[in-house]
Amino acid sequence: MIYCKEIEDYIKFVEENPDETDDEIKLLIKNIVKPTLSRDDVFFDSEMLDKAIQYCEKWYYKLFPYQKFAYALFFMYDKNNPDIVIFPDILIMMARGNGKDGMIMPLANFLQTHYYGVKNYHIDIVATSEEQALNSFNVVYQMLEDNKQVMRKFFYWNKTEVINKKTHSVLRFNTSNAKTKDGKQTGMIIFNELHAYEDYKQLNVYSSGLGKIRHSRTVTITTNGTVRDGPLDEKLRLSKQILNGEENFLGLLPIIYKMKNKKLVDVPMKQFLETKNKNDIDVTAWCQANPSLRYMPVLRNEIIKDYIKMQKQKSYRVEFYAKRMNIPQQDEEMAVAEWDLIEKASYSDVENEIPRATGDINGNLAIVGIDFASLNDFASSGFLFKKNGEYIWRQRTWICSKSKFFGDIKFPFDNRGQEGFEDFEVVNTETIDAEDIILWILSEMTKYNVKKIVLDSYRYKLLEEIFKKYGVSIETKENPYGLVRMIRYPASIAAIVAPRIEVAFANGNINIGNSAIMRWAINNTCVKNGKDGNKKYEKIEPKLRKNDPFMAFVAAMSVQELLDVEVIYV
Repeated sequence: MIYCKEIEDYIKFVEENPDETDDEIKLLIKNIVKPTLSRDDVFFDSEMLDKAIQYCEKWYYKLFPYQKFAYALFFMYDKNNPDIVIFPDILIMMARGNGKDGMIMPLANFLQTHYYGVKNYHIDIVATSEEQALNSFNVVYQMLEDNKQVMRKFFYWNKTEVINKKTHSVLRFNTSNAKTKDGKQTGMIIFNELHAYEDYKQLNVYSSGLGKIRHSRTVTITTNGTVRDGPLDEKLRLSKQILNGEENFLGLLPIIYKMKNKKLVDVPMKQFLETKNKNDIDVTAWCQANPSLRYMPVLRNEIIKDYIKMQKQKSYRVEFYAKRMNIPQQDEEMAVAEWDLIEKASYSDVENEIPRATGDINGNLAIVGIDFASLNDFASSGFLFKKNGEYIWRQRTWICSKSKFFGDIKFPFDNRGQEGFEDFEVVNTETIDAEDIILWILSEMTKYNVKKIVLDSYRYKLLEEIFKKYGVSIETKENPYGLVRMIRYPASIAAIVAPRIEVAFANGNINIGNSAIMRWAINNTCVKNGKDGNKKYEKIEPKLRKNDPFMAFVAAMSVQELLDVEVIYV
């Protein structure tokens, strides 16, 4: 049985202060830490941990108990092969202001030194912006500048890298231009603020350099954020499985500090509203997301101010919950649906990612919806069914790779063909061929009883001619029972459909299956109230956050009543 004072002290702290940590920390201790301490194939380098703590506290600042606990887990090795660490993938998530950089960067600097003794243990700091990467790097840079007389014996440094003279280990920061960084021999990668990444392009480029140096590690330090279904959400889903006791083949160590639920966020401030005295506020609950809070009165004051700001400025609500409390939120006044409802539209079991099934829908009534703004960008079409009160939507999207925005769109197109990424295709021509869209629709139509094909007036003329070419009837004044209907006033349709879609999401009556691009499109769409008081749909960001798959669904929902009964025209 491995004994580590820093780990035992923190376990005791969690047991004696149960309200200060959420279930993730308790499960980490129960299902990962304690079993690791009991393994006979694990070597714990207690001497190296002592050196690390002494170095960091001498040259940086006194460490909090939870930080020493995390440090200890860095120094667990495979007893049969001590070049391999037990936890090569470390996730540290806590709310903004708790000192993520101040926690990880002193340790990173220590790992460069002769005390650690691994030569060429290069460390890359990676972030989506230069400013973010530089903030982490500057923790070490500033310490060296403040202690030049001593540190010149051990390090060379400038404003872009720090080099240890004995081990030649280089600490450097990197910006989002990942194309030139492939193949580095890296000992440790620090991914800063994973919540900002929307795909794996940059992450994969840097990770390819791991494995060539002993004690290879990836460390992710992050708050939560507003990007959904990206790398952070995927890592959190995997973390949840491992925290619940599943086999940890990847050596993931998830150290997650977050609020247990939204209701607890308000508990400390109820006291403030009653007494108007900040000193009376018991912020114990907030410690779940902010483990540094009990040691940092300045942080306490800042979070109180942010809470009050959030109450007065509703636009700040999403950021406050996501970054101060690590509870991802969407603005309820803006979002089509909150993220948990979007996930429930995809999965019958969200935790295990079991997709919602359709059952047998062959021969069922169906509505086809189509949406696209430009054929040199995105186009989507899908089939809407209604079964046992559930709206079932299955779609296909075409993406033009020649679009001037394609390279900047943060969706993992490279995953196409994998589970969840099977309902779209990337077209490597100047424009998407409208005829290909209609041929797909006509092919699918052979399976179902299609009542209407619906699209709005934008670009309608182009598709109308192709439909006519293939003998599909058009709805007109003269032929009111034609199959293809043009929505003449899209804004008025949204006003009618939006409340219905909102209720369907809330009641769990929308089934989109395991479609990553559909989840992305829904999350890219906001609902706004127009001057006339009616709701309307808009893109959250007009150029890069596409919502054509969702708007095709809206088009189909505009005539959903045709799915209720067979309509017989006389």
